[in-house]
Amino acid sequence: MYSNSLYPTITRPTRITTHSATLIDNIFTNVWDRKVHSGLVINDTSDHLPVFATIQSCTRIKKDTTTVKITRHKTQNAINSFKEDLLRQDWNKVYVKGANEANESFLEIVAELYEKNCPLVKKIVKPKYAEKPWITKGILKACKKKNSLYKEFLRKRTTEAEQKYKTYKNKLTKIMRHSKMDHNSNLLEDNKNNINPLTACSTMDAKSFYGARQRTLLALVPEHPEDSDADLSDNDDLIEDPDYHPTPAEVAGDSPFESLEEEAPSTSSSTTQPSPSGPNKGKEIIIWKHEDIEGFEAPVSRFESPEAVQTPFQYFKRLFTDEMIKHIGHHTNLYSAQELGDPIKTSPEEIQDFLAILLFMGVFTFPSLEDYWRYESRFDVIADIMPKKRFQLLRRYIHFNDNHQWNQSPDRFYKIRPLFNMLREQCLLIPSTYKHSVDEVMVAYKGTRAGSLCQYIANKPDKWGFKMFCRASSSGIIHDLLMYQGASTFFNVVLSEQQQTLLLGAKVVTTLCKTIAQPRLSVVFCDNYFTSFNLVRDLHTLLGVKCIGTVRPNRIGGAPLMTDKELMKRGRGACDYMSADGVVADKWFDNKCVNLLSNACGIMPFSTVKRWSKESKAKIAVPCPSLIPAYNEHMGGIDLSDMLVHLYKTPAKSRRWYFPLFGYILDLCIANSWLVYKRDCGLLNEKPLCLKRFRLAVAHSLIKVNNSPPPENQKYTPRPSRPKPQPDVRYDNMGHWPLHSDKRGRCNLCPKGVSRWKCQKCNVFLCLSANQECFAAYHQK
Repeated sequence: MYSNSLYPTITRPTRITTHSATLIDNIFTNVWDRKVHSGLVINDTSDHLPVFATIQSCTRIKKDTTTVKITRHKTQNAINSFKEDLLRQDWNKVYVKGANEANESFLEIVAELYEKNCPLVKKIVKPKYAEKPWITKGILKACKKKNSLYKEFLRKRTTEAEQKYKTYKNKLTKIMRHSKMDHNSNLLEDNKNNINPLTACSTMDAKSFYGARQRTLLALVPEHPEDSDADLSDNDDLIEDPDYHPTPAEVAGDSPFESLEEEAPSTSSSTTQPSPSGPNKGKEIIIWKHEDIEGFEAPVSRFESPEAVQTPFQYFKRLFTDEMIKHIGHHTNLYSAQELGDPIKTSPEEIQDFLAILLFMGVFTFPSLEDYWRYESRFDVIADIMPKKRFQLLRRYIHFNDNHQWNQSPDRFYKIRPLFNMLREQCLLIPSTYKHSVDEVMVAYKGTRAGSLCQYIANKPDKWGFKMFCRASSSGIIHDLLMYQGASTFFNVVLSEQQQTLLLGAKVVTTLCKTIAQPRLSVVFCDNYFTSFNLVRDLHTLLGVKCIGTVRPNRIGGAPLMTDKELMKRGRGACDYMSADGVVADKWFDNKCVNLLSNACGIMPFSTVKRWSKESKAKIAVPCPSLIPAYNEHMGGIDLSDMLVHLYKTPAKSRRWYFPLFGYILDLCIANSWLVYKRDCGLLNEKPLCLKRFRLAVAHSLIKVNNSPPPENQKYTPRPSRPKPQPDVRYDNMGHWPLHSDKRGRCNLCPKGVSRWKCQKCNVFLCLSANQECFAAYHQK
């Protein structure tokens, strides 16, 4: 080669394995007066990497001209936008002119709007290549994933990387083969009555037709295979989103999620129908229309005015009843007897004092619980109620259920469940508005004793803790609660077979809405954690409750809305909507695109909201569909209650995992009772107390109400500990004069000395006699 002036252009190995790398394939050239560019193609078509070399030509090659076609940009979204502009157009200037001028003006306006929404676009006509309709988008993405694994193997050259690549490749090959066979079988089934069999077999692959064995195919590659290598494991079970419904384009075979297993046909309504054949056979097809729905106006809530506003303690007792206090006292004595052999002999009156101390601690926060009783920081309001050791003993053995009666119950909140059930019964008795919100609440806890009951939610103020689902009215009053405990969350809830197949969020909303007093007149608001198309539709069908909520794009029921990019091009405030089965799906662009589902409020009439504009350096009016203000106005009930609970929070740090839940019950009773008290004050035009004074009033009443004052000789008078001076004061040798006292005291230096002399500055008794010179010794180092 070298003797003929032929030199190699490839300088890197072309066959690479885990133990070798050799340069076998090459391209030789003797043209070196021109620019030569060569390299390898990373491809796994064979065990030898393809090679290439390009040489700069002397002659200028004329490029082939491509065919350019000018056409109108007429999509369904563009036509819908054109119709909306026609509806919003002001036609008054057309009517004020003559017939000819009016006709010309009308045509100019229509042509201008048509050109705006359906402009002329240049389209390059490319040659058509043979297509393989059985290759879905999911398979194409899986091919890219396979190529990236092969490239990673070439870079690392390890056995693990090679095995990972080969496993993925073999699984992908198997799936592509199954997809091709299924495509051919569907073509034959759809065209079995076709008199021209060549038409049916025009896109059929003959290699997989003859001798093909009928197989039960389970699943294809998911839409995003790069997210997890577990998608191509040996387990072929299909995991589907129950709220996923195919769009017409996906029914035609363009969906990245295709199930090759036949499913039972579902019941269809007036605007839904089952798919007759194809990969989505048996699935419900929802027919969406560009229409608005009729709005539903919930009645205005009217509450009976009380004869007079009651005291804060009476409102608190509506929720935290005497029965709950007696229950706590009984089980505290029972648990202490089981642990110590002898009960601590507490009483309902003492439990009330204990609750009062916790309420005071929520307002007056100290770094440590012991600081309320220390001499240096003693807080008389709390320290005079109960000795520190008695408070610590009650806090250690406070209990709410009998551990010996557990009997392998599926309830993981067994220790605190009776108290929550009693609180829930009282909350359901509070009259509510017709507009409710459902959301999740976190009760802070970062210990490890609760196991998997402790959850983590990144976007919550308390990221670690117990998750609870609550239903509240728009005023912030919580009416129903549900504690989340994993798979056994609904162990005590009766659900139908249809409701058991729902997602967790849909189950939660359905369960909480069952306790609404007047469901036919009520509207519930929820966020995208709960909302789905099936939930909004079934909630009204089964319970009569209407729903408005933000929704994730994959739960919108397959509504063919504009993409985020298309909507953002139309500017801030742009909106696109479709409706089916009385449910409207809306996408609105504000700072970003947001999706909503509603069967209670429609799109029209449009309103405006004020938003800050960076371009104009001022707030501008942005058009907004009517369901957006309705959602923003009534969705914050749970957040309001959560804010009130956190304002004055009971200190609940403890080794017992259920104690933070008890603290939340106490704080929730205060928040709910204050909101009811505030509502009654508004009905009678009286000025209410603030939340802090309301909580302090309840605490003071708990100490004294229904409690007879103890006799003077039995009254608890806490003895403060004797103060001790700081070393800097004790040894400064200034102003330490002995003072004679009428009372005797224990010497602060010698263990058995008693003296009537005390230091004026240090305020401690010290021996001062011929036999004991403690006074001088105490002030010397």
